[in-house]
Amino acid sequence: METLDLTNEWDKTFPKSDKVDHCKVTFTNRYGITLAADMYKPKEVSKEQKLPAIAVCGPFGAVKEQSSGLYAQEMAERGFLTIAFDPSFTGESGGTPRYMTSPDINTEDFSAAVDFLATNDLVNPERIGIIGICGWGGLAINAAAADPRIKATLASTMYDMSRVNANGYFDSTDSAEARNHLRKSLAMQRTEDYRNGTPKLGGGVPDVLPEDAPKFLRDYYDYYKTPRGYHIRSLNSNGGRNATSPIPWLNFPLMSRAGEIENAVMILHGEKAHSFYFGSDAYKKLTVTPGKDNNKLFMVIPGASHTDLYDRKDIIPFAAIETFFKEYLR
Repeated sequence: METLDLTNEWDKTFPKSDKVDHCKVTFTNRYGITLAADMYKPKEVSKEQKLPAIAVCGPFGAVKEQSSGLYAQEMAERGFLTIAFDPSFTGESGGTPRYMTSPDINTEDFSAAVDFLATNDLVNPERIGIIGICGWGGLAINAAAADPRIKATLASTMYDMSRVNANGYFDSTDSAEARNHLRKSLAMQRTEDYRNGTPKLGGGVPDVLPEDAPKFLRDYYDYYKTPRGYHIRSLNSNGGRNATSPIPWLNFPLMSRAGEIENAVMILHGEKAHSFYFGSDAYKKLTVTPGKDNNKLFMVIPGASHTDLYDRKDIIPFAAIETFFKEYLR
């Protein structure tokens, strides 16, 4: 295992709960990359208890000290053993080069989290679920299609990162010509990166918003660039991911096997989110499993934006999320 430099201080963007115990843990994925996670456990759990467990990751470009940690801590307060993990190449997790993304490796990160939870003495291995936020919502659905150990999946305010990279927002550049133009640009950047010996970063949320910035970019700024959600290790709060990261996403349709998921899936989206079409279209691909009525759910939060579901505890329907996981992690 790689040796990771883990901070011992509480450096989250949300206050620490007095209802759960917290510690740092590490585990290794199938590619040999060591991942760092925060574990949240309900207080006063006996060694004889076998808890339902949930692994959480996202948003895309965030770290476990942000939204995923908030979700994990909240679900631990509701009786689940949870972990919020940094994906490969990001945050406190290992992997080089830094700030890279991969549809394959990042899907594997979820299954590696399931490996860790399934072998934990406090966890019932038949009662494991996952939560993916933003771009990790699409990855969570892909992981659920690949790994039947995942008994329940929540995709919150999800992006389909393969679709947006290949087609542009609202499929505005969905053509072979546009994709080939992008491929040429990315290929040129690869050459420059190799020549320089250092990958170029693509840039996170800008430090200064242009006057004509669309609302969704202003929402991202309000989260990633203000005390509300800024974190020093967050890609979106700082320099962004590797500029050539889009390369594999262009040819990797995340939703291609979504209709084959037999276990439970809940998609949660804000009515006013610019990303709403990702969740709506993903839900249409899901198939209710025979004999398991209503195990595919789509919940719309009236008036909510994309980033409202990152951390607005007065808007995120945690009671409904708790009900979903308690039903399908029984």
